[in-house]
Amino acid sequence: MVSSGWCFLAAMILAYGVANLLQSAAAARTTVHHTFDPALLVRLAGQRTYLLGIGCQVLGFVLAFLAREDLPLFLVQASVAAGLGVTALLGVVLLKWSLPAAEVVLLLLLMAGIAGLVRSAQPAHARPLGTAAIAGLAVALLVIAGLGFFAVRLQGALGSVVLGSLAGVGFSAAAIAARPLANEHSAAGFFTNPLLYLLIVHSIVGQLLLGLAMQRGSTTAAVAAMDAAGAVPAAIVGLLLLGDRIQPGKEWLAALGFVVTLAAVIGLTRYAEPQHHHVPAPPTRRPEPSALRAAQTSR
Repeated sequence: MVSSGWCFLAAMILAYGVANLLQSAAAARTTVHHTFDPALLVRLAGQRTYLLGIGCQVLGFVLAFLAREDLPLFLVQASVAAGLGVTALLGVVLLKWSLPAAEVVLLLLLMAGIAGLVRSAQPAHARPLGTAAIAGLAVALLVIAGLGFFAVRLQGALGSVVLGSLAGVGFSAAAIAARPLANEHSAAGFFTNPLLYLLIVHSIVGQLLLGLAMQRGSTTAAVAAMDAAGAVPAAIVGLLLLGDRIQPGKEWLAALGFVVTLAAVIGLTRYAEPQHHHVPAPPTRRPEPSALRAAQTSR
């Protein structure tokens, strides 16, 4: 019998793909921010497109949460990258994006790598996280936010990659918190678990960083960097601490699939081209001294 986690996984990929497209379109219509300012999320929330994108992302998050109850983190987090293929396809069809040949090849490699992970993963429930690991997630939140404060000064493709990578680490930490939390079946245990609140805050910080990354031009580069940076920590923690499993005899396929997936998303951060461009706001002109004097005289 097929685990329900596989169905949740497929629906998650579609939801995240649509979410990336809608959020990218909204970010392109918002003034570029050069500060780590949560007000960006408020401005983006004023657009119906962004709210629809957030709705799809929340749906994807819920589906990923349900998938993590049975499926290992290395599979779920790497499969989030498959949403990038959905985003690219929809962008070409609906928004007339032009994808270079290298980007198309890398997207195909991405799909092949994820297929290898799907074939090698073995469903299993997660082990609980210890106090030290929970404290580590709290410290990681402070580090990610601190690095994001300085990374907002970067522009262009580099800004998309760096901010997207930080967003990926934030979402990876949220995924690590979600894996054992998904096995908490009592309401009291769920709402008193510190992992729930670490998951929420990491997700908010990751969402802010992703919005800043998308503003810098390339949705593909931003999302690919996010997926690459988010896959590795979750895979390591899942295998070492959470009891994630690989089917016996298919360890080579899991390793190959993970390497191909990671190489593809890293390649996309290098070869992806901007799909939209912001028009910089005109500089504010300072009034001439003579105009100032005339204004003061007229008072």
